[in-house]
Amino acid sequence: MVQVCLNGVRGAGDGSAVPLSPAALADAAAAAVAAGASDIHVHPRTPCGQDTLSARVVAATLEAIRARVAVPVGVTTGAWTEPDPDARVGRIRSWTVLPDHASVNWHEPGAEEVAAALIERGVGVEAGLWSGTDGAARFAVSRLGPSVLRVLAEVTDPSPDTAEDTAHALLLDLGPAHGRPVLLHGEDGGAWPVLRLAARLGLATRIGLEDTLVLPDGRPARSNAELVTEGLAQYGRHRRGF
Repeated sequence: MVQVCLNGVRGAGDGSAVPLSPAALADAAAAAVAAGASDIHVHPRTPCGQDTLSARVVAATLEAIRARVAVPVGVTTGAWTEPDPDARVGRIRSWTVLPDHASVNWHEPGAEEVAAALIERGVGVEAGLWSGTDGAARFAVSRLGPSVLRVLAEVTDPSPDTAEDTAHALLLDLGPAHGRPVLLHGEDGGAWPVLRLAARLGLATRIGLEDTLVLPDGRPARSNAELVTEGLAQYGRHRRGF
């Protein structure tokens, strides 16, 4: 599986290719799925461009994307969207339109409660385990571990020279990961090396403007679809050992 991460916390200052509004996200999702993406991760945004868990904005974003594609769509629940864990849970319980899945960063305060609220509502949980945090250790002893949809092994090392080593260390920390599927991905300079590692290991991965703004040769990516096209090509070549 190659998931597309459409926008992340990037904004207008990162270039016009980054989609922000529900309509722009729907256009980007449709093009990325046409290019071969089989799953979508998105950060719903307020009209002023802030990440949000607002029921109204989440509904508008999901409805716009689902009108264009028929693949699973997930959202973030990062603590920056709502710093108070109780308020974050309240937001999730107020959703009128549910995503197929939502990512929960296990090193953040309230992760267990947020994940439990999602599971109670029938929303799949992507357990975000970041390198350089205690997320993997916390997840290893979590009673919710067996219930998550998958693990997002998130390599936050942005260096193309060291990201692969950081990824190996993170995977070692994960151990059996409660037997859940693992999606491995990197960011910025580490995005492409980690994607190629995921291919060699036969793991799911993701690519998109949240993780990188450039193609492997350093040229600016014109769209999420272009990143997906190149990501699938890289994955296929390295999966076959070329």
